[in-house]
Amino acid sequence: MPATVASFKIDFFQFLTPDGHLVEGKVPPLATDFEELLRLYKLMVKTRVFDKKAIALQRTGKLGTYASCLGHEAAHMAIGSAMQQEDCFAPMYREYGAQFCRGVKMSDVLNYWGGDERGSDFAGPAHDFAWCVPIATQCLHAAGAALAYKLRGEARVAVSVVGDGGSSKGDFLEAINAASAFELPLVLVIVNNQWAISVPRSKQNTAETLAQKGIAGGLPSIQVDGNDVIAARWAMDEAIAGARAGKGGTVVEMITYRLSDHTTADDATRYRDTEEVDAAWKQEPIVRLRRYLTAQDQWSDEQEAALEKEAAAEVDAAVKEYLDLGKPSIESMFDYMYAELPHDLAAQRERALEELK
Repeated sequence: MPATVASFKIDFFQFLTPDGHLVEGKVPPLATDFEELLRLYKLMVKTRVFDKKAIALQRTGKLGTYASCLGHEAAHMAIGSAMQQEDCFAPMYREYGAQFCRGVKMSDVLNYWGGDERGSDFAGPAHDFAWCVPIATQCLHAAGAALAYKLRGEARVAVSVVGDGGSSKGDFLEAINAASAFELPLVLVIVNNQWAISVPRSKQNTAETLAQKGIAGGLPSIQVDGNDVIAARWAMDEAIAGARAGKGGTVVEMITYRLSDHTTADDATRYRDTEEVDAAWKQEPIVRLRRYLTAQDQWSDEQEAALEKEAAAEVDAAVKEYLDLGKPSIESMFDYMYAELPHDLAAQRERALEELK
């Protein structure tokens, strides 16, 4: 008879059900920390209002192609709020809520998707990475930062995010291997929204979970309900604390759903059934948390109306800042690549300035 040399399991965690009730048994302290839950809820709502406005700007020709984050708000708040300022975040291209938690301005996001590189010089931690459109390469960027923290003896953690489709890329698997081999302070989050553009999760990978990819590389890995901000934040707190304490990396799979098109260049109605999307709306994170807060006498319809008004004003102010910024100077395309500009580019720069005159 063969001997079993190893066996593994993936635990799934959910503390807040879709109808807004806590599960029976022990729950994290966040479940009764209403001050923090209210802060996160308000940021979730503002992120959704921002997202809707950004799509409207794109549709009216005032913004370039834009990647919506509709349905991801709980996952993003959990990631951003669990990190400390000195930690490093390496996002992909739709983690706006996590970035808002870290001080990035809404106008920064609009500048980026408007095609202005000044958007990448965003507010918030200067050591965070900019948006990364090449799939999964940001995971290796985060692994490099984590290695630097370990070599320097700094109690800092690097966090990166990848989608379900991106988790099939070699970059993601290589980041897992690096974190395992070098015991890096790295937390890799798979935001599993069920669709890699038009490819469903069922056709990407037949494994029962995506989290188990971390186990294959030697990292502890768990799965949580990504529409439950309490569970997602708890998972991030645990993973980040372990990494900061020198216990190495973790893979966290957050189960959610992409309620929007992949980007404004996509039409998801061509490949998704309406029934599937309708079912996903019943699981979504904002209504879930609002139901819980309301049931605990922590939220009301009057507060919701006031928040919607506040969010709309904040987003409108960000849009005005974006539209009023104006075009970057012509010489800026030359000025930020080299410490000393090569002679041929220096000549091009002078010619561009002359033609402006």
